[in-house]
Amino acid sequence: MAVAHPTTRRTAVLTFGVAVALIAGATLGNGGANLMPLFVDDFSSRFALGDSGAGLVGATQLMATAVVTLRLAARAARPGRVRMARTGLAIACAGFVGATAASDLPTLILANLVIGGGLGAVYAAATAAIAATDDADKASAVTIVGTVAVTALLIMAVPGANHGLGEGTGFLVMALWCLLAWPLVRGLPEGPATPAPAPGAAEGPATTTAAAATRTGAATPSWVLLGAIALLWAVTQGAWAYASVFGREHTGMSTSAVSMVLAVSSVVALAGAVLGPTAARRFGRTRSLAAFITAQALSMAVLVLTHDPVLFVVAAVLWQACQLAVLVQTLAAAALLDPSGRLVASLSGASALGTGIGPLAVGGVLDTAGAGVLSALLALGTLVASLPPLRMTVASAAADRGQQPEPAPPAKAR
Repeated sequence: MAVAHPTTRRTAVLTFGVAVALIAGATLGNGGANLMPLFVDDFSSRFALGDSGAGLVGATQLMATAVVTLRLAARAARPGRVRMARTGLAIACAGFVGATAASDLPTLILANLVIGGGLGAVYAAATAAIAATDDADKASAVTIVGTVAVTALLIMAVPGANHGLGEGTGFLVMALWCLLAWPLVRGLPEGPATPAPAPGAAEGPATTTAAAATRTGAATPSWVLLGAIALLWAVTQGAWAYASVFGREHTGMSTSAVSMVLAVSSVVALAGAVLGPTAARRFGRTRSLAAFITAQALSMAVLVLTHDPVLFVVAAVLWQACQLAVLVQTLAAAALLDPSGRLVASLSGASALGTGIGPLAVGGVLDTAGAGVLSALLALGTLVASLPPLRMTVASAAADRGQQPEPAPPAKAR
């Protein structure tokens, strides 16, 4: 039986338990952003807040999640991810209970700060753990698909509780989900994927790659890369926040028809999470990511400008599919480049930051400059923001090749 070299990359097999843990953590980490329209509606009705006031409360939670995720990215690269995730779950659960019981605006804002802080810890631990699996592409795809599915259930459960049990009880649904996730996150891979070489041991390709990544700063992502990811998600989530407006005002579709289109596009877009890894294997990680980003930019611009309902539907589906493909490939590339998981967690924090800023920025451009200028800015912003991630992908492809075992020399003829 072959003995593993002490310096080879140590990874966790993507078992069912590991997949469930990743999905549970990522669902809660993204919960604030994905469920924020429902939370904002609750804020408005319970406290008689205007759009700007409710939006400010929501932004407080989203910014807290982003900042905590970024701050804990380095900690998430070390052993103790399960404990970090469970600590975050406890804090977020307390925040959700506080938001349910809040009777005044200051208490509500404080509760949302606590929620954001707790979810940020969960998000950092869960996303960093993706890098410790044996197949980063598959782990990213499974995590994203599972997160979309569970989030869809929460989108139905939260407003159902608010309408059936009383205002604010939707937060109790989230508190219960935190309690449910407590035993599930036990499957998170604990330690970094690449341990230090044993004293006196020779470095193999995998060890050399990981060590080089650490020395060149892969474990400490540059502000340029983080800013690019934040911009990419600000553009994407900002445009998505107004997609219903574009459909109604530009194509003349009814509110129910636009809602149905966006719902269907979100489900069909799950194909992008599967196509991303497949395209990376077939055409190369960098080339396929560049193609998906270009298609995402063009389809986003078409969705904003078109007055044709059919073209609007096609653009919505293509846009969402490409977005998920880009997300899967970006996470996988970061996991391969930095097996400790710090890079993945940092990029997740940057994307959360962009998600919080995007709707406000896009709304401002739409009000002041109009849809034509917005369309051009969205496409240009997507392409510009994609350059640092593409450079990261080139580096990760080189790292991936370096980790492949060298072929054995041919046996000599006797």
